[in-house]
Amino acid sequence: MSRIEQIYPADRVALREVGLRDGLQLVKKFPSTEAKQRWVREEYAAGVRHFEVGSFLPAKTFPQFVDVRDVVATVARLPGAHGIALALNERGVNEALESGVGEIASVVSATEEHSQANAHRSRDSAIANVKRLCEMRDASAHKPLVNAAISMALGCSIAGAVDPNEVLRLVDKCLAAGVDFVAIADTVGYAGPKQVAELTRAAVKLSGSKPICIHLHDTRGMGIANASAALDEGARILDGSLGGLGGCPFAPGATGNVVFEDLVFLCESKGFATGIDMEKLIAVRSILKSEMPNEALYGGMARAGLPAGSAAKAA
Repeated sequence: MSRIEQIYPADRVALREVGLRDGLQLVKKFPSTEAKQRWVREEYAAGVRHFEVGSFLPAKTFPQFVDVRDVVATVARLPGAHGIALALNERGVNEALESGVGEIASVVSATEEHSQANAHRSRDSAIANVKRLCEMRDASAHKPLVNAAISMALGCSIAGAVDPNEVLRLVDKCLAAGVDFVAIADTVGYAGPKQVAELTRAAVKLSGSKPICIHLHDTRGMGIANASAALDEGARILDGSLGGLGGCPFAPGATGNVVFEDLVFLCESKGFATGIDMEKLIAVRSILKSEMPNEALYGGMARAGLPAGSAAKAA
């Protein structure tokens, strides 16, 4: 069995909690290192196994990630847990490799306009960056997984509608560059279920034996409906953030990710076992409330709880 099959088994859904990275990009106050470590440990105790823990970006620009190595190490100490971190240039990739993180994520924008705003590079340059990342992975000792996310894949708040064929072209280029899998990101919650279903179906077919990840934002209240559509079309890796935190600082109108707790309930309701204890997961929100009291937290499960007679944890 390959490493990616061990981390992301094809016969089950993998839910990645991205609150510690994507969730902290727009916050005005962020948790202490100790609170982040408790966040990871308590989610792990609730059954979460996939954690996006931060970014290897300049500390003066993104001080919320200055302790990313400490959080990477916390995940590494938990049996069966998998850490993911973002790196956008060679310096960041070197730091990520030195940290021993299990997976390195990169980004390719679906539009030239967002590529320049987000990373100050063209899309062709971003693809070359992904290829270089894969070369550095191959030369490293522990060979982490590498994923490339196609941001603004379902619509761009700068350029407008995005041609799905252009997104598929970028997916193909990332796969050719050597990534272990590609993520399709609705960065600003632009799309509805029909559009998500059609692009997911095409991306899953193009990707073959490699999985497709779906990264959704809930800007227009379509996050859970879009996640359901993606599951129906074969996506088996989904991102969400605790309490719906998140948003891209270089995407006008960006709001939070799809709520992780609600995503867990969606998967269970569709027959996909997550192994996550809902009551324990919701309890982790107390860390966010304590550390970031002015940040709004969202989610139907936190508001209403499990339906009467439902189990808090599925098999």
